[in-house]
Amino acid sequence: MKHISTGSPFEATMGYSRAVVKGGWCFVSGVTGYDYATMTMPESIADQARNCFATIAGVLGQGGFDMGDIVRVQYTVTDVDLVKDLVPVLGAALGQIRPAATMVIAGLIEPEMKVEIEVTAFKG
Repeated sequence: MKHISTGSPFEATMGYSRAVVKGGWCFVSGVTGYDYATMTMPESIADQARNCFATIAGVLGQGGFDMGDIVRVQYTVTDVDLVKDLVPVLGAALGQIRPAATMVIAGLIEPEMKVEIEVTAFKG
């Protein structure tokens, strides 16, 4: 088993890994829109989602996977009215991959967070 970190302070304080690779599977924890190099959060949900997918792609790469290996995705969005601005980013990132997907409308742990994206990848 391999644990992958982005260096986010949340990983240490909350006791989790950004991703865990086990066999042909990569389980990526929920990713929010922070730029983890600067710990800044863009205002728009579209820019937050782009940051999420950049982080996800990087984490998958560290584990020996790529975006094409994603088989499952869950989106958590804080407000249903934001979905229309999010959809084009989702299509751009995953439109050719088309994993099984779930979207939930719920609160997130910090007020600036508008979207959290969790993926599971399989290579086998």
